[in-house]
Amino acid sequence: MHWSVVNTFLYALVALVVIVDPPGTAVVFAAMTPSDTAAERASQARRACLLAAFVLAAFGLAGESLLEALGIGLPAMRIAGGALLFLTAADMVTGRHALRSTEPERIAAITTEEDIAIFPLGIPLIAGPGAMTTMVVLHSETHASPWKIAAIEAAVIVTIVSQYVCLLGARWIARLLGDTGASVAGRVLGVLLAALAVQIGVDGIRQAFRLG
Repeated sequence: MHWSVVNTFLYALVALVVIVDPPGTAVVFAAMTPSDTAAERASQARRACLLAAFVLAAFGLAGESLLEALGIGLPAMRIAGGALLFLTAADMVTGRHALRSTEPERIAAITTEEDIAIFPLGIPLIAGPGAMTTMVVLHSETHASPWKIAAIEAAVIVTIVSQYVCLLGARWIARLLGDTGASVAGRVLGVLLAALAVQIGVDGIRQAFRLG
């Protein structure tokens, strides 16, 4: 039981870190807040991370019940989730991720006077569709084990804390990586995410055949 819980934590942590991409999100955050003070950036980062943590935790805990209420089976969710994550990974690898790559989006975010902590930072940059889907899939594999559920939620906390640290050091990370470095890191994470997406989809197909 001990090692299965540890493995659940590590698997969830790697999956969430790859999807959330804390350094990449920090680079975008730095581009969106060029004239904000350190205190303003810290406040935005804190509120965005708290919101994202709540959304991911709630979606993971309640997502399976919602699917059951809608009559959607877990194999279908795994197949759909794998397809969604693969599309996200393809955008990361090819550099077409709209929220991170398109110059008009960056310009609009820079010039806006609205609070960015909720949108687009909290949702969908941190707690995006891919991360939400992953939370449902991860929880579906725990078989209601309280220790494994706790391990997944612990992975969410570690991921969000890592994201918060990266956001606080966003300008330093942006200078260190630059546009080229951020692009390379995003593509590497995209390849890993693609492999994870295929595995989730294959598991869903296998389960569908077993149930059928």
